[in-house]
Amino acid sequence: MAVELNQPVADFQAQATSGQAVSLAELKGRQVVLYFYPKDSTPGCTTEGQGFRDQHAAFEAANTVVFGVSRDGLKSHENFKAKQGFPFELISDKDEALCQLFDVIKLKKLYGKEYMGVDRSTFLIDKNGVLRQEWRGVKVPGHVDAVLEAAQALNKA
Repeated sequence: MAVELNQPVADFQAQATSGQAVSLAELKGRQVVLYFYPKDSTPGCTTEGQGFRDQHAAFEAANTVVFGVSRDGLKSHENFKAKQGFPFELISDKDEALCQLFDVIKLKKLYGKEYMGVDRSTFLIDKNGVLRQEWRGVKVPGHVDAVLEAAQALNKA
């Protein structure tokens, strides 16, 4: 079952960079931003990741941990993270469990061909594990600032 606004998000386990296993239950007490993106090292995904990187201290100050999520493998993630100097972890969702939980796999079109791909989306989960905000069909410019504002406001609430 997919996530719903103002409802608890089902606990999940996922493998991330730096050898981390990420579990929502273990993150209780902190806000969580999960941003789903299509592919490592592509222009839009790089720009979006750099935005989260550049605002990392502000997210930390708002008691918010950021994770990037895509279907790429851990080796690709490690290279992407190192090359861009990301101070946050990237989650590998090769089996699409998180993509399905957050309902981000959509029919897309590229050069007239249709395929199932990740719809760029971001989710803000409060410190009790409840989904408080979602952005779907994200356009990269200005997006990180909007997520940061929401995280800061939620942290003060």
